[in-house]
Amino acid sequence: MSAAIRRRIWDISQPLHCGLPVWPGDTAFAQAGTWQIGDGSPVNVSALTMSTHSGAHADAPLHYAAAAPDIASVDLSPYLGECLVVDARGAGPLILPDHLPDLAGVERVLFRTFEAFPHQAWVDETTAIAPATIDVLAAAGVRLVGLDGPSIDPQSSKMMDAHLAVLRHDIRVLEGLVLDDVLPGRYELIALPLPIVGGDASPVRAVLRELS
Repeated sequence: MSAAIRRRIWDISQPLHCGLPVWPGDTAFAQAGTWQIGDGSPVNVSALTMSTHSGAHADAPLHYAAAAPDIASVDLSPYLGECLVVDARGAGPLILPDHLPDLAGVERVLFRTFEAFPHQAWVDETTAIAPATIDVLAAAGVRLVGLDGPSIDPQSSKMMDAHLAVLRHDIRVLEGLVLDDVLPGRYELIALPLPIVGGDASPVRAVLRELS
C-alpha cells in the first residue's frame, strides 16, 4: 500500500440536510424525490433547492463585486494544496494581525473559531476577520483564507470590509468549514467549487489530508 493511500483524511464539510442552518433570510436546504425505485422507476433521482452559500462553500469574487469573476471562472489552484490550520478560539469578534502565527511559506490559511461547530442552530455572533489581517496575509503570499464561521465579515456588517480586502488582494475565500477534529498545523487542502456559470458561490466537499 502506497504512502499516499495511508495518509489520513479529515472531512471538514457540513452534511447538507433539511434543517441545515443558513444565513437569516437565505434559501433553506430542501431535497425532493423526482423518481423513486419501486414506483415504476429503476432508479432514485432527487432535486435540490439550496443557496449557493449552503454549508461549506467557496465565495466567488462576484459575491461582493458586481463586475468580478463568477465561481466558474476562478482559478482552482488556490483550493488545492498545502494549508495551515490556525486555532483562533478566544480571538473575540475579530481575528487581528496579532493572532497570526509565522506565515513563512504559507499560501492557504484556515481559522478555527468555534469550540464546537453549531450544526443544529444558527449563531448570530461569530468571529470574523479584520481587514488589516487580510492585508498581512496577502503580504505573506496567502492565496486563500477560510474559517468555520459563516462569513469573514461580521453578520451585522454592511460595508463588507474583509470581503473587499480579499477582493483587493485577489484572495479566495472558504466559509462554513468544520474544524472541530483538526489540530493546528499543516495539511493538504482539497476544496474544489462547482463550475456554476454566473454563480456567486459554490458548496464544496472540503477535506484535509495528512502531508506525506
